[in-house]
Amino acid sequence: MRHFWQTPIFWRHAIASMNQAQRAGGCLDAEAQTINGIHHTRSVWQNRAAMRAYLKSGAHLEAMRVFDKIATGKTYGFDTTEIPDWNTVHTLWHEKGIEV
Repeated sequence: MRHFWQTPIFWRHAIASMNQAQRAGGCLDAEAQTINGIHHTRSVWQNRAAMRAYLKSGAHLEAMRVFDKIATGKTYGFDTTEIPDWNTVHTLWHEKGIEV
C-alpha cells in the first residue's frame, strides 16, 4: 500500500475481487497468500477468454481503477495445464513480473 491509512480500501477491493474470481465462470482456482509481507493472488482459468472476462468486469475492474492511487505491485500471467504451487508462482513473479 502507498499509505497505511489506505489498508481498509485495499482490503475491500481485494476481498471483493477474490470473491468475484472464485465465482467466475471458467475459474479453476483462486487463492491469496502473503509472502514476505507482500500480498499475492493466484488464479487459474480454463482459457484466456474466461480470464479476460473477469479482468474487465465487476469488482476487479473497480479495483484496477483505483489501484495506482492506493498500492503498487507487479503482475505476471502464463499458460499452464495445471495449478502451479506457490513456490513456482512466487519465483515467476519475482523473475518475470511486470510493474502495474
